[in-house]
Amino acid sequence: MPIEFAKYHGLGNDFILIDNRHSSEPVITPEQAVDLCDRHFGIGADGVIFALPGQNDTDYTMRIFNSDGSEPEMCGNGIRCLAKFIADLEGSEAKTQYRIHTLAGVITPELRSDGQVKVDMGVPRLLAAEIPTTLAAADAKAIDVPIEVADKSWSVTCVSMGNPHCITFVEDVAAIALETVGPKFEHNKAFPQRTNTEFIQVVRSDYVKMRVWERGAGVTLACGTGACAAVVAGVLVGKCDRATAVELPGGVLEIEWAEVSGRIYMTGPAQRVFTGCISD
Repeated sequence: MPIEFAKYHGLGNDFILIDNRHSSEPVITPEQAVDLCDRHFGIGADGVIFALPGQNDTDYTMRIFNSDGSEPEMCGNGIRCLAKFIADLEGSEAKTQYRIHTLAGVITPELRSDGQVKVDMGVPRLLAAEIPTTLAAADAKAIDVPIEVADKSWSVTCVSMGNPHCITFVEDVAAIALETVGPKFEHNKAFPQRTNTEFIQVVRSDYVKMRVWERGAGVTLACGTGACAAVVAGVLVGKCDRATAVELPGGVLEIEWAEVSGRIYMTGPAQRVFTGCISD
């Protein structure tokens, strides 16, 4: 049967959103998601996001299939888009804040009056076993450690935002050959569940530029969890303030790592592009 969808993007990180509230399982398969995400033969997107019924005292459940058919734990830009999508579905009954169950835990986005969406991303995880990575002992942190990738030694810091991130600071992000280096980081044996990789250029302690290779999606214009992880890494190695703007190819995200609670807050836009119907 035909499936209605809406296309949204958060700083150019774009998604197909599907109203899946009638079922606890996604209405399309990962293989179908790959076809839909194809930018020449499908709708075109970095992933497909499903709004499913809530569980364990939450309003909704989020599931996402990447453009390669894999399923990540969470997506920062995606959950902002999901919050806007839910509010559009609910219309006059929409709330300004939702508790959303994800594979990375409960995430709480808040729709602000200025059109931005602020998301409580939770507390970053730093132990090697939590990421996971073999770059440090299981109960230790992988901060400013060396790794050999693409015949070069890189200094990296690893952070989990419910999904794995490997962050490295560089002189010029524009000079990084993402299509070549990104896959080699993603599939490096040091990351048993693969990894997202962020390349960061520090402009000021409160402003950085970032390019990203996303696990399962490749080069994208923005990555919300990656921006959060990058600021955490920057604070840990003494390069960033706890409140730092992250400039991505698709725009800017405001990230704050609260000192007392240890929680990460991400603020950025989410915008509907168009709606349509997927036929059989």
